[in-house]
Amino acid sequence: MRESLLAAQAFSRAAGAPLIEGNRVRVLKDADENYPAWQAAIASARSHVFFETCILHNDREGNRFAELLLDQAARGVVIYLLYDWLGGIGNTPARFWRRLRAGGVHVRAFNRPQLTSALGWLSRDHRKVVTVDGRVGFVSGLCVGDMWVGDRARGREPWRDTGVEISGPAVAHIERAFRAAWSSSSGGRAVPPGVPPVGPCGDVSLRVVAAEPQQGALYRLDKLVAALARERLYLTDAYFVGGTSYIQALIAAAQDGVDVRLLVPGASDLPLVRSLSRAGYRPLLEGGVRVFEWNGTMLHAKTAVADGHWARVGSTNLNPASWIGNYELDVAIEHDGVAAELEQLFIEDLQHSTEIVLHRRHRIRLAQGPQPRSEKVRRGRGRTRRLLVGMAGAVDTAGAAARRRRPVGPAEAKVLAATGITFVLLALVGVLYPRAVAYPLAAVGAWVAVSLLVRAAQLRSGPQEASDVRRVLGP
Repeated sequence: MRESLLAAQAFSRAAGAPLIEGNRVRVLKDADENYPAWQAAIASARSHVFFETCILHNDREGNRFAELLLDQAARGVVIYLLYDWLGGIGNTPARFWRRLRAGGVHVRAFNRPQLTSALGWLSRDHRKVVTVDGRVGFVSGLCVGDMWVGDRARGREPWRDTGVEISGPAVAHIERAFRAAWSSSSGGRAVPPGVPPVGPCGDVSLRVVAAEPQQGALYRLDKLVAALARERLYLTDAYFVGGTSYIQALIAAAQDGVDVRLLVPGASDLPLVRSLSRAGYRPLLEGGVRVFEWNGTMLHAKTAVADGHWARVGSTNLNPASWIGNYELDVAIEHDGVAAELEQLFIEDLQHSTEIVLHRRHRIRLAQGPQPRSEKVRRGRGRTRRLLVGMAGAVDTAGAAARRRRPVGPAEAKVLAATGITFVLLALVGVLYPRAVAYPLAAVGAWVAVSLLVRAAQLRSGPQEASDVRRVLGP
């Protein structure tokens, strides 16, 4: 009993989120189950809809959701739509947002570049959340776009992803996280309403982990789960760049007898991240962790299941950008039934995957030879955001090699070579065209200086942040 109490306390402190009892949770697989559930809930709205997404594509599916939001706004439902500014570049034109605003939808872009925050725009809103009237909420890894639906008639398989539908008092916590993100973004003055939590309607206990930059709540939680798992730990991740500390946590669990399995994409929409993921295979495999690559178009889910009791579903990838740099939202569920369902989904996904093994000379190979890919993943959409993930992983790998912080192997040769060539090119540009380097550095330095001075002036003008916090959180 004392051990379970200590574990519960450790989870609360690591996640920075209390355990909320009395919820009902339904697991939703892929867009075939997630999108219809979202649309049905939005169509039933009577008061308000909160819609937070990293990317809302200007395609068939994106416009289908846009039409639904416009229809509900015309009926008097208050719609709040928050999208990531960087995620929208190249995916959604300005006319798409103007149309929604003209139809009565409150739209904000999260974290546009601002004079007072020279580097703040690097923090992205990577959340995927929908809530309706404070009574039902959806947390997942899905953005809105045709790639999640696919086109089987043309041989385009849908992206593999996972979400959950939540009813009960936890929805109020999800909406509070949305209101905080909304108030911290640029845009109009409309403030989303706060509603009292609904009563218990189920037997599922969970935590709403609304992570913000530099907090590392999910990082602490993921490492804690790896430390406390006793029998099984099944991980699915779209852009795995675990980093030395987390990889060591997984290895320690495997060497202690835990069945640790990691499922990642076999084909990725960003080759650099795929290379970085594969660079981390060797220490995992040597340490007893089993690694699998998905054989379909794209695996985009972010889930974890431990010991058939604890589970996590949401937007956070196992990489530094998600753990430290982004606004993310996940639910950590403590319920045998939900965990068993997610565990079964994981086992089924392994049937469509290929295990990676170590052969002699520690070469990394597929266990059963190359597997067919149904379709090459389209690249370039949302590329800038994921490039930041790749850069973070590349810097970690290069630093490990340069300082001999950890051993590196043949799988990391491509990453190191690409990083080295990049630095050579930058050095050549600096020597041959010094102004091409000096002017951008001077511009960035001036921007940082101005942002610091403006921020200092704002702080001297009076205490404003406390009132802002009260306005965001509300009663």
